[in-house]
Amino acid sequence: PSQTELLHDLGLEEEVIGITKFCVHPPKWYRSKTRIGGTKNINVPAVQDLKPDLIIANKEENVKEQVEELAGNLDVFVTDVNNLADAIKMINDIGLLVGKTREALQMSNRIEVEFKKLKNLTSGKRKIKAAYLIWKDPFMAVGSHTFINDMLQYCNLENIFSLLDRYPDITLEQLRNDCELILLSSEPYPFKEKNLKELEPQIPGVKILLVDGEMFSWYGSRLLKAADYFKGLPLQLVN
Repeated sequence: PSQTELLHDLGLEEEVIGITKFCVHPPKWYRSKTRIGGTKNINVPAVQDLKPDLIIANKEENVKEQVEELAGNLDVFVTDVNNLADAIKMINDIGLLVGKTREALQMSNRIEVEFKKLKNLTSGKRKIKAAYLIWKDPFMAVGSHTFINDMLQYCNLENIFSLLDRYPDITLEQLRNDCELILLSSEPYPFKEKNLKELEPQIPGVKILLVDGEMFSWYGSRLLKAADYFKGLPLQLVN
């Protein structure tokens, strides 16, 4: 979905002919473009029928076997984004592939400038011990080797699960022991105010915030908005 939004913001209105059912931005594309299944269950025959010149896939989002099947007779470019540097490279790589090199470079330069400003704002400040939750029943958090983990660093947050890989199952006890701030994401599990209210009495003394998951996990052109969003979050702790 974040790469679909990137293609739109690079100006590929007519060139993009197929998207997944989770590619909700921009809304007009979601309504008008051919949908070829979900990220984990691509309709391979539907993609093949479209006869695309280029398929853009992602290592984390898409299923390896489906990507390999499509790569048997179509050109596939697979991205792998785990941090801001990877995202910048991905934007420029895709720009080169789709004939939008200049636009992609302008975009990536703007992103780098905004994130440098963000990093300078937090330089020298104490890092807040935080957890970023993406699921409940069971609770799942963000660990290392994830794009979200890198975004947390830019927010001056120390991920208490950074020694665990990817997206570990965690317990409330772990949150009680070593956490100052919990971020409840809007995706993939849509945490709401009621979930926050349920958690507050179970983890007394820990600040809990609802956050926009797209800002933390979308690594395409959404990064143009992410730094300002992070600056606006009430992440400071009042003792």
